Amino acid sequence: MDLTVVAYVIYLFISIGLTVWVARTLSHNGRVFIGDVLQGNEKLADAVNQLLVVGFYLVNIGFVTLYLRSGEEITAARGLFEALSVKLGVVLLVLGFMHLANVWVLSKMRRRGIMERQQTPPVAPQGWTAPAGV
Repeated sequence: MDLTVVAYVIYLFISIGLTVWVARTLSHNGRVFIGDVLQGNEKLADAVNQLLVVGFYLVNIGFVTLYLRSGEEITAARGLFEALSVKLGVVLLVLGFMHLANVWVLSKMRRRGIMERQQTPPVAPQGWTAPAGV
């Protein structure tokens, strides 16, 4: 079997496995943030979380498949490891970037939700004041 094909198979197996692991981790732990932002609306939090996971899969698996092609033929075991290390390193960097972007977006959403809750008075006002100059 051609070593280039072996490299492709190993690359796809590891890259897709890493993508699934990161997506599950984000989904499991991000649900808490989304639930907090949506003020306890569990059904909506689950729906938003699932949509984010699907988007994460589409972007990352799309990148993995686009980055599959190798510019040179692999003829030795050393070349196999070198090609895999470069490809997997790039995939890990993209996954890390996507993870940080997701955490940043969830943090912004959570911060906005907290600020909106703080602006709402805890008790309705008891009275009113007349406008000045009347």
